[in-house]
Amino acid sequence: AKSIYGKDSNTLKLLKKIAGSPITRWVFLAIALVGLVWAVAKNWHSLLEALAVLPAWIAAVSILLAIVYVFFTLWSWKIILADLGSSLSWNASVQLFGVSQIGKYIPGGVWNIVAAAEIGRNHRIPARRSVTAMTVAVLISLLSGTGIGAVTVLGTSVTIQVPTWAIIVLLIILVALLTPPVLNRLIGFGFKLLKRPAPEHRMTFKGLGLATLLAIIAWGVAGVQVWLLAVGFGMSPSVSGLLLAVGAYALAWVVGFLAVFMPAGTGVREGILSLFFTGVLSSGGVLAVVLVSRIAMTVADLVFAGTGALLLRGHRNNKAHQ
Repeated sequence: AKSIYGKDSNTLKLLKKIAGSPITRWVFLAIALVGLVWAVAKNWHSLLEALAVLPAWIAAVSILLAIVYVFFTLWSWKIILADLGSSLSWNASVQLFGVSQIGKYIPGGVWNIVAAAEIGRNHRIPARRSVTAMTVAVLISLLSGTGIGAVTVLGTSVTIQVPTWAIIVLLIILVALLTPPVLNRLIGFGFKLLKRPAPEHRMTFKGLGLATLLAIIAWGVAGVQVWLLAVGFGMSPSVSGLLLAVGAYALAWVVGFLAVFMPAGTGVREGILSLFFTGVLSSGGVLAVVLVSRIAMTVADLVFAGTGALLLRGHRNNKAHQ
């Protein structure tokens, strides 16, 4: 076993060489960009038809809200990374988080974590710390999203394929996992299995609490975006409709994330949103909401990825001239 998986294994050395190759990085970047563009192009004509009846200001605000949503998820991740011992500037945070997020568009659900680890090396962040931070950020999103979605399902008459009890059980499990004593032990156990040293710092209640609060705010912003689009396509504006939109988007994100073979949950999240809004919007209105919301979120990812790429390039140029 040691000859295959040990530290000095030729196989492991080969895998490290392949993973660290600039060619490999560009290939994965290209795949991610193709997936991202596909998410836009797939529904391009339907999107144009939807935008023809949607007030321009609502379309513009929905994109701004999507950008704010991504910003709060970035902030949550930044807090986690600082709690683990790597406090980054906003410039460096956008580089790491922004570029790594296009990895979501590669089926598998883990490529953004891999990308964050690779880019983190430019800022001398140990790979194990980058992986831990991004993994914890995902768990927090799952916890808060499941909680908000569970409350929404329990408070509405929406019928979904996943039983309510299953959602509640998942919520309980995630709460337990995100308790620092449990989470820190799991992190240590995971690195032990990989025969790698665990992160030097442990997660704290303060760090996890603040990161979770920011994630909840992010869900609220995303819900406002979906609610605004629904109103733009004919839904009556109301507080109950706003709460429905927040819970529907959060639960749709969770289910889409669990569908790891779909790039960024494409198709799955739209289906969940449709279940929630079928009773308050026409079928055409539901389709328009999910399409415009998806495109707005994709544009937000592109904005952060592009900004991160420019900052990363500047960072490398500065290092080269030093």
